[in-house]
Amino acid sequence: MIEQKLGTREDWLAARAQLLVREKEHTRLGDDIARQRRELPWVRLDKEYRFDTEDGVRTLAELFDGRSQLIVYHFMFGPNYEAGCATCSSTADSFNGVLPHLAARDVTMICISHAPLEKLLAYRRRMGWSFNWASSYESDFNVDFGVSVADEAHEVGPLLEANEVAAFPLLSDPGVRESMPPMVTENAAATGLDVVGYFREGHGVSTFAHDGDSVYHCYSSYARGTEFLMGYYAILDRTPRGRDEGDARMWLRRHDEYN
Repeated sequence: MIEQKLGTREDWLAARAQLLVREKEHTRLGDDIARQRRELPWVRLDKEYRFDTEDGVRTLAELFDGRSQLIVYHFMFGPNYEAGCATCSSTADSFNGVLPHLAARDVTMICISHAPLEKLLAYRRRMGWSFNWASSYESDFNVDFGVSVADEAHEVGPLLEANEVAAFPLLSDPGVRESMPPMVTENAAATGLDVVGYFREGHGVSTFAHDGDSVYHCYSSYARGTEFLMGYYAILDRTPRGRDEGDARMWLRRHDEYN
């Protein structure tokens, strides 16, 4: 039984014209937000972070690969994970195709995760990806940029507080853990961990600039602030049933796990 409102072609054209006005407003607002994002003050990094890569140990400056701009996807894959986060994996499926276009605009894009490099590369082979992936296993990078919890504390760092991410408090709050929706526990189980172990890591996007001998932190966003990378959501938002996530169940899978 169709529950959607039905109408004539004239009804559709009139409603579409009204929607188009709002869509154009949304586009212009997005342009204005992008400008404001670019105007954020840069923060010079005094710490020299080092990462394990396929090409050996590299500093953050060396990850730019000769370009002046770097975008990092903080991929949820902790040292104790058996596999990378399924949602991050679905996001990363689109990365290979955009890399040449970003490089043409002086931008390098890379994934960084807290797991040891061997785990990351083995998982990359399974997924069929080829983008560069660096390990921050022996670095403070993940903790400093708000996507890993330090071993000795559960406190949320200033970057996470600034972005209003509320996932990490569940580590010390049983009440929060018990109220988690099914999709959270399912996502955790897909990494081989419980919710607490899963949320010792977070996901996000950070951008950096390289000028002379200095590296600057320019922007970071977390949680739904990374949704712009999930192209399938923008497509689903234009389908008759949209995202169709009303049951709060975890429908996303790694691309080799769908029936």
